[in-house]
Amino acid sequence: MLVSNVSLSGCAGFNSALHAGAEEGQLGGGSQRSTLTPTGNLIVAVCLGFIGTFGLVNNLLVLVLYCRYKMLRSPINLLLVNISISDLLVCVLGTPFSFAASTQGRWLIGDKGCVWYGFANSLFGIVSLISLAVLSYERYCTMMTPTEADSSNYYKIAFGIILSWVYSLIWTVPPLFGWSRYGPEGPGTTCSVDWKATTANNISYIICLFVFCLIVPLLVIVFCYGKLLCAIRQVSGINASMSRRREQRVLFMVVIMIGCYLLCWLPYGIMALLATFGPPDMVTPEASIIPSVLAKTSTVVNPIIYVFMNKQFYRCFRALLNCEAPRRGSSLRSSSKVATKAMRGGALTGPHRTNDFLFMVASLGQPATAVPQLDPNCEHTIDVTKAPSSDINKPVVVSLVTHFDG
Repeated sequence: MLVSNVSLSGCAGFNSALHAGAEEGQLGGGSQRSTLTPTGNLIVAVCLGFIGTFGLVNNLLVLVLYCRYKMLRSPINLLLVNISISDLLVCVLGTPFSFAASTQGRWLIGDKGCVWYGFANSLFGIVSLISLAVLSYERYCTMMTPTEADSSNYYKIAFGIILSWVYSLIWTVPPLFGWSRYGPEGPGTTCSVDWKATTANNISYIICLFVFCLIVPLLVIVFCYGKLLCAIRQVSGINASMSRRREQRVLFMVVIMIGCYLLCWLPYGIMALLATFGPPDMVTPEASIIPSVLAKTSTVVNPIIYVFMNKQFYRCFRALLNCEAPRRGSSLRSSSKVATKAMRGGALTGPHRTNDFLFMVASLGQPATAVPQLDPNCEHTIDVTKAPSSDINKPVVVSLVTHFDG
């Protein structure tokens, strides 16, 4: 995948593709030295040291908070935990080895380490990317297709988590069996898919990898968050000042999510395509190391954006620091009511919890006073401006609440 992976040299004898690479002298084992200068290796080592340390701390903290506070144990938060686990595995099984290689100026763990770590870190990287797409799709479905909420229903999220791992395996196993291969990358202190081989076998794999593991998740994320933002704007005319502030917060979050995704992964994807389709030696080792390091920063950025910018997680984090019980939210308010086309009859729906957006939907034919209470982690402040009515022929009224909360 378009993931910066840590390891150099290949696994001579693992399969025929790797044999060929070894014969060409591309897989140098632990004796091959980095092509960077000592100063360049030192700079890369410092960057990887910070990334590995903060990525490890941030993602461990996410797991600690999830395990310690029961209020965080919702299905959608389990998807965030899956992202943290995949990022944590990169920090444990990837970054330390590229850090050590940079400090020594050469790869240290031999030929087989290249293939194994190239595969492992590609696997974890794609899991993280697909999980981000699944997260955006889950938020989109929660908003656009109201159903009766069930905070204990983990089946849908469990399916999404399994999908992220199976999908990743589908695209990272083939190089182990001859469709492309894992080999040295950049200056010789990392390992990934062989971007430079110009055979039809290798090029076809790289094209599929770029489309299905970078572009498709990006399109899903842009579409889902774009539709969510449009839904927020549709109700902005009811309470202009309040809705404008909420719209700005949602827009800020969407821009940050998509912007950081592009910042971390797009340079690496472009570098890989240039190395594959550009003139020989177009991508120098010095230039290739920058996108590789940027891709690794996703392990630090993801928990900050998707977890610590979540007020529910942030309150638990502060409670953990202060050794006290987490405070409940105090500013959840309703903003407006709009007619909806999404509702097609049925009973009153419950609260739809997403990680950063909360939508309360009151459906056809039920008195406004019958809106069920939120769970104990949310403030009971639903404001329905329409008086109760028993006339089931009246239009559907939806009270849409948006709030940056878990």
